[in-house]
Amino acid sequence: MSMTNEAFRRHLAAPKDALPVVDLRAQYARLRDEVSEALQEVADSMAYVLGPKVVEFEGAFASYTEAKHCVAVNSGTSALHLALICAGVGAGDEVITVPATFVATSWAISYVGANPVFVDVDPATYTMNVEQVEKQITRKTRALLPVHLYGQPADMEPLLEISERHGIPIVEDAAQAHGAKYRGQSAGTFGLCGCFSFYPGKNLGAYGEGGAVVTNDDGIAARLRALRDHAQEKRYYHDEIGFNYRMDAFQGAVLGIKLKYLEGWTEARRMLAARYNELLGDLPLQLPAEAPDRRHVWHLFVALHRERDRIRKELEARGILTSLHYPVPVHLQKAYRHLRYRVGDFPVTERISRECITLPLFPEMSFQQQDRVLEALRDVLEEVA
Repeated sequence: MSMTNEAFRRHLAAPKDALPVVDLRAQYARLRDEVSEALQEVADSMAYVLGPKVVEFEGAFASYTEAKHCVAVNSGTSALHLALICAGVGAGDEVITVPATFVATSWAISYVGANPVFVDVDPATYTMNVEQVEKQITRKTRALLPVHLYGQPADMEPLLEISERHGIPIVEDAAQAHGAKYRGQSAGTFGLCGCFSFYPGKNLGAYGEGGAVVTNDDGIAARLRALRDHAQEKRYYHDEIGFNYRMDAFQGAVLGIKLKYLEGWTEARRMLAARYNELLGDLPLQLPAEAPDRRHVWHLFVALHRERDRIRKELEARGILTSLHYPVPVHLQKAYRHLRYRVGDFPVTERISRECITLPLFPEMSFQQQDRVLEALRDVLEEVA
């Protein structure tokens, strides 16, 4: 999730000239006529659930990711849920993942009756520390679930080697990684399935909820299409328990339009992130890094500082809004208390949670707006020091 309820409340309460973390109004202003026309087409067609607009988007997104199939669903959480079912994960099984993520990654594991088994993240990339994975594999392990956090792919080559060596499938959480690449290959296409979210604030966001699973497996694609639609390959015939996870046609129409602009938006994000890293390099912040073999799409620009809360308050007083992704790691959430993890079990993840601060970054952001952030941050860090 890109804009939390907390962040949205702060956005509404802020002065009108405050700079938001993400500016959806600016994006919509450029697309208004094109989107309105597409939505009117859907309204006129009366094909409101799935339908031609969703099919068109599925084909376009499959081509964009260079996957054989794309199956559109109603959220990224649903995408993860169905992907784990198709990976054969069930009650009593274990899935190895990370606690540095939005909680939906673990929700999907819980939905199939399995338990998440956590490993820490790499201190430079904030993605799965692959050196810890093999130590956590047991006879109950049924899947590996790396998260391409903030828009940077996890280190997939060693994970693929582990997957092959142990016969354990990989399901990728690519909810924040639309267009990200690892050694030239699209995030989401390395494992059995790749799962994307189209929550409004994502790099490719719908005007409501939406998600998709990409896969190169014909059989899995067919099963995904059935499962999202009450598990019916033939109308009113149900061979297994299914779900109402269909994408509505309005979201398919919006996403089909926005996908055409995604590469341009990604390049704008990359330019702004590079500028942040260059102009903040002399300040006492830990800045995010792009690994040399990866294409980071900068869904979020997350820096670290011990005085995070004070910095946020002072920036907001200067008209600069920030956000937190994520202040409580999954292993310390009350919902997962039964797993018996403790403070200190995953020190890198816990440090990120304590110190993270998400700075404004969106494709329509001007250098002038970014300079406001830079100037305010310099002033605040001088006061903090």
